[in-house]
Amino acid sequence: MNNSIKIVSVAALAFALCACVRINEGDRSDNAAARADAAAEGHDVAANVEDTGDAPADAFLAALASHCGQAFAGRIVANEPKSPEPDAFEGKPLVMHVRGCDDPKRELKVPFHVGDDHSRTWVLTRTASGLRLKHDHRHEDGSEDAVTMYGGDTDTPGTAQRQEFPVDAESIAMFEQEGLNASVTNTWAMDIEPQRRFLYELSRPGGRLFQVEFDLTTPVALPPAPWGH
Repeated sequence: MNNSIKIVSVAALAFALCACVRINEGDRSDNAAARADAAAEGHDVAANVEDTGDAPADAFLAALASHCGQAFAGRIVANEPKSPEPDAFEGKPLVMHVRGCDDPKRELKVPFHVGDDHSRTWVLTRTASGLRLKHDHRHEDGSEDAVTMYGGDTDTPGTAQRQEFPVDAESIAMFEQEGLNASVTNTWAMDIEPQRRFLYELSRPGGRLFQVEFDLTTPVALPPAPWGH
């Protein structure tokens, strides 16, 4: 009787050990499969990151679009060199208004109001390689100014916070035609920290620097529609 019990006990132990081995092997197999899936997923994520080399342009547009429908007061933080002529911006209320948000992933329009002058609108458009900035200038009757739709395309990815726009060939030709030779080397830039600040900048070699900073923490009353829009 005792021998029979021993035989049964040994058989049961052997079966349990075999089962443990099979379970452990199954765990190892599952873990290996999980690691393989994770590696494949990581490869896909990396591939997606590589495929979105211009993502900073989209992030920049999204940051600006987060303020759609709002207007903000600005102040001049740089205007060099000082001009002996009366400046068109100094001493006047400066307001930006984020509008034209029908398709914010493709285009945004941001009027820049200088006192009672509602002639200026910044037009930001998504291109295949980045962003394009154009300055839409109108007269009070809505007609186009002789110098309008000038600007340029980004030539680097930039960042979600800052985008730079060197002057394009079309704008250079317009400036030369209108006798604005100093502007043929313009570079415009925009900086944004959502809910904090927005900066518009014009610079050129030789020391020209114009910057207007807008306070995004405190919306102001909406200005009238820009001329021609």
